[in-house]
Amino acid sequence: MKRPQDNSARTLVAGVGNIFLGDDGFGVETVRRLAAEQLPDHAEVVDIGVRGVHLAYELLDGYDTLILVDATARGGAPGTVYLIEAEHAGGIEPQGALLDGHRMSPDAVLALLETLCAGTGARPPRRTLVVGCEPAGVEEGIGLSPPVAAAVPEAVGLILGVLRDGEQESSARPAAVGEAAK
Repeated sequence: MKRPQDNSARTLVAGVGNIFLGDDGFGVETVRRLAAEQLPDHAEVVDIGVRGVHLAYELLDGYDTLILVDATARGGAPGTVYLIEAEHAGGIEPQGALLDGHRMSPDAVLALLETLCAGTGARPPRRTLVVGCEPAGVEEGIGLSPPVAAAVPEAVGLILGVLRDGEQESSARPAAVGEAAK
């Protein structure tokens, strides 16, 4: 992928999740489809999957914005897409990040990133967004459930809108998808 020259405006879109756990593969499938789209020059798309440690080190490269794409259980109907602006890494202290490369939640990745930045002098992204989708199930099995599969194009459109328009949402906003629309 072509890297933009201006690090201050770079955006990394990272799909995370485990494709062997049903709807947990939402992030991976969404970025796979997003990569086929015409993206702005400042945007890079990566399939991180379950390699959370790799994502933390990738972010040391210098990005202004991180967009994480992941299955996100928030109590909505399966297939509901959310746009969430993260205010901080979460309740995990940077020193407490567990280094199990296959079981790192986005919070643990961001906590690890804070620790790495403190040790290297690098700076974390100024802004972190999560594009999440309410899963129907995350049991063993390959393939997304019908409501989550139907949400992938909506999530791609939402991410493209954020990348192209610089949308400045600051709180959780459910984006209506399929039958989850109300």
